[in-house]
Amino acid sequence: MAEDHKHKGSGVRFRYAPRDPRRALFGCIAIFLLGAGITALTVWLVYRPQKPRFAIVGVAVFNLNNTSPPPFLSTTMQFVIITTNPNKRVSIFYDHLSVSVLYHNQMITQPVTMPPLFQVQHSTIQLAPILGGGGAVPVSPEVCYGLGMEEAYGTVGLRLVVLGKLRWKAGAITTGHYGIYVTCDVLLRLRKGFGVKCLLLHLQFAMLMYNLAISSGLASL
Repeated sequence: MAEDHKHKGSGVRFRYAPRDPRRALFGCIAIFLLGAGITALTVWLVYRPQKPRFAIVGVAVFNLNNTSPPPFLSTTMQFVIITTNPNKRVSIFYDHLSVSVLYHNQMITQPVTMPPLFQVQHSTIQLAPILGGGGAVPVSPEVCYGLGMEEAYGTVGLRLVVLGKLRWKAGAITTGHYGIYVTCDVLLRLRKGFGVKCLLLHLQFAMLMYNLAISSGLASL
């Protein structure tokens, strides 16, 4: 309720409305959020984390056999993967990484889960997961036929897929999780028999197929 106040020496009365505590509270919250946003933007502009880089530097195919009917594929492969952190001020946590191999967009190995990794600033880590070896995988007849044809020609095209989540760490600030999806296409020249290592004929890192998708934008201090 408004209150009347009479100014001394005059007959003029002034009406003052009492302050609304909710408006003051909302004002404080708005100022706090604005300050937090400016701080977060400043930190992001200073550090600006760049995406990590992935590359395959070696491949070994120890066996690759298919049986039918029904069509099943059993294989054992090892990929040597290099991941580089190009950031000078930002470290990277890799969580829940899994690696698998595709042929004509069909999985021919079960996903292999990698242990959590921490990569410091401006560094390189080498990974060498062994894929397959855990039993036959059901595949389509087209996959069996295509592999048989490419084996006869002595070259096989495969795609390595890395899925997982990462977090950026800059000083005391650690971001939320970001989804990571990496594909590396390789064309392999095979020696006689799959009991020996294969030669790497052509290697292409599909940068256009590499994306980081935000799954959580909250930072924890």
